[in-house]
Amino acid sequence: MRVVINTPGRIVLVVLGVILSLHFIASFTHDAYGRATSISQLTNKFHSTPNHNDLDSSAPTEHGKPAKIYLPNNQIYSERRANATFVILCRNDQLWDTMRSVREIEDKFNHIYHYPYVFLNEVPFTDEFKYRLNNIISSKAEFGLIPHDHWFQPDWIDEEKASASRAQMQSENIIYGGSLSYRNMCRFNSGFFFRHPLMQKYKWYWRIEPDVHFHCDILFDPFLYMEDHNKIYAFTISMYEYERTIQTLWGHVKDFMKQNPQYVHPNNAMGFISDDGSGDRYNLCHFWSNFEIANMEFWRGEAYMSFFEYLDSQGGFYYERWGDAPVHSIAAALFASKDQIHFFDEIGYEHAPYTHCPKEGDHFTRGRCSCNPGNNFDFDGISCLNKFQAFMSRS
Repeated sequence: MRVVINTPGRIVLVVLGVILSLHFIASFTHDAYGRATSISQLTNKFHSTPNHNDLDSSAPTEHGKPAKIYLPNNQIYSERRANATFVILCRNDQLWDTMRSVREIEDKFNHIYHYPYVFLNEVPFTDEFKYRLNNIISSKAEFGLIPHDHWFQPDWIDEEKASASRAQMQSENIIYGGSLSYRNMCRFNSGFFFRHPLMQKYKWYWRIEPDVHFHCDILFDPFLYMEDHNKIYAFTISMYEYERTIQTLWGHVKDFMKQNPQYVHPNNAMGFISDDGSGDRYNLCHFWSNFEIANMEFWRGEAYMSFFEYLDSQGGFYYERWGDAPVHSIAAALFASKDQIHFFDEIGYEHAPYTHCPKEGDHFTRGRCSCNPGNNFDFDGISCLNKFQAFMSRS
């Protein structure tokens, strides 16, 4: 059966054919035209444009105005990016624990923002380790070898004294008391990670460890929040340190302050780490550094580098078991302005056995959190968050 198309119909088909042909030719020969008329661009035209009610007033701002932030599907997105990276210190045998941590931060945050990762190890990463991690990361990943002098115990340490200290702490059942590798890690995190060649190009870092958990959608960019609000250091969990591991640390801190009063910020947070505010005694409060977001320019600055080098020269990382958490915390409390330290209630975070579960405002609901509020560590008997909040509220 023969189908007959009338003359007007044939004309319409010819015109449509010409238009489509011109469109395809222009798409391939003119990039700007191709991008402007792509399916994704045309599809976006059907999405509603956010109004001012969609903007989150707590989100980062640029020159006092929202930085192109909107809430499609209850998520905040910013076209801006900070000069920032995730940093993960891990070993090859921690592959699957590291995979879980990275997968969670990807799912809860980075699949939208695509910040890069730096993985650091004292031995080369295996090909399998790099392959597996690259398979789940939405951004760039770099795998770095830690320089020998940044990781291993310095030659000038009295090994007989150090080994005796490790043996004594192990006999007392002090956690990691007998571990030399743990001490290497604490010293590295205190004074060297931000000097690694792969970290030099970044200003901000977010520290993540193997086998940690993120329980809530993170609906903003913490890096930009800190940058726009002049923050230096951020945490989610704060607690008391084991006094046995840092018996001489505060004495050395006081000596350093006495010798270098110019480094102590006039608006410091001494009142958080010393109960009477005088600095006579350290109350052992510190920010748990397995989660921290901070500005590496602070660590690289004259005050902190002088502080670390002084502490390192005392040998306490090996003769005792000084942790990077009290070292970082004391430095942030003394050398930064107190209002440059920030508590991120919005970020639900777990490092066994402790969990921070958001509790302020509607953070739990908006973040679609999966943590149990009954397990929240914030006001546990060994938490220091109440001291931090009380100090900040009265100062």
